[in-house]
Amino acid sequence: MITAASIESRPASAGRTGRLSKATTFLLLSSIVVSFLAGSIAPTPVYALYQAAWGFTPITTTVVFAVYALAVLASLLIAGSVSDHVGRRPVLLGSLLLQGIAMLVFCTAGGVSALLMARVMQGLATGAALGALGAGLLDLDRARGTVANSVAPMLGTATGGVVSGLMVQFLPAPTRLVYLAMLGAFIGQGVGVLLMAETTVPSPGALASLRPQLRLPATLRAPVLLAAPLLIAAWALAGFYGSLGPALVRTLVGTKSPLLGGLAILAFAGSGAVTVLLLRAQSARRMTLLGASWLAAGVALTLLALAAGSAATFFVGTALAGAGFGAGFQGALRTVVPLAAASERAGVLSVLFLISYLAMGLPAVAAGVRVVHGPGLVHTAWEYGAAVIVLSLMALGGAVVRRPD
Repeated sequence: MITAASIESRPASAGRTGRLSKATTFLLLSSIVVSFLAGSIAPTPVYALYQAAWGFTPITTTVVFAVYALAVLASLLIAGSVSDHVGRRPVLLGSLLLQGIAMLVFCTAGGVSALLMARVMQGLATGAALGALGAGLLDLDRARGTVANSVAPMLGTATGGVVSGLMVQFLPAPTRLVYLAMLGAFIGQGVGVLLMAETTVPSPGALASLRPQLRLPATLRAPVLLAAPLLIAAWALAGFYGSLGPALVRTLVGTKSPLLGGLAILAFAGSGAVTVLLLRAQSARRMTLLGASWLAAGVALTLLALAAGSAATFFVGTALAGAGFGAGFQGALRTVVPLAAASERAGVLSVLFLISYLAMGLPAVAAGVRVVHGPGLVHTAWEYGAAVIVLSLMALGGAVVRRPD
């Protein structure tokens, strides 16, 4: 994932001597990206158990999901570049500590308030860490770091969903074991961070860096308007899969299996990761065209699957939509960010993240309200899917009329 910090990162000319090699440090930072995003999606297969035990509605499920997205956004905007000034290691250690506390809160949760608290802590830790991780990977190897920043978050989401689903379905203590496993991973990674060398030279200005940068020059307003429908469509769909996707799969298949929900997330995020990796050399315009097309086609296929009651078609459509998410998000970013001057990029990127994470959280909550007070889950999925298709087609039209790169 590209972050505001990574755009402005500076490789270290000198740093603390560490016990880990440069290659091992690169793998460590990549693994932290994967584990943080895996941890963010790990509660999703457990939501049905919470709902059955505590009797809350799908509105609550979507709110619990949305507060995470909003906390990530707030943390990215406020702390996304602080590691440039205090170093990568302190930010990562603090984020890992906060993630560990969140896992303990999940393990002892006795109600919705605890879930909300844990999700907020997760979001704050993830948002702060992504800035340091994205920049740290680029410090070590700009070419490989760019690929890792794009692929690792989706890989983490994909693996987190399916591993959590497997653990919830087949292992004991389904509301605790997955969090204890994540806690163990975070502790191990914390030891690794203690042993790694600092990858940048800290600089003054840490307090000033906490001021959010939201800057959209007049020359970039048109490109952002063209990119916004695709960003909203892609991230709104991700929010739906992360909050209500497992419930929709269970309704379609007629089973309560938590694993199926994890498999849906795997199909969506996994195909997105593969797509980004395979298409990384393509132009921004081509990625936008492919992303918008695949997103619209994939959602249309999933809606047809709901009408026909076909689980196989649903998963195929989900994978196609995930490929559209991966290509579309990268295409939208690469359409806008290179047009900004170096001094403007962090602010412009923050605007794009603001659009994306609001789209991830707020429409999901609206969907939860429609499920409870409207036509129900399947009909809400149809309405939601139709909106995503319309936005994708708008983005496709914009990419068609835009001049080639």
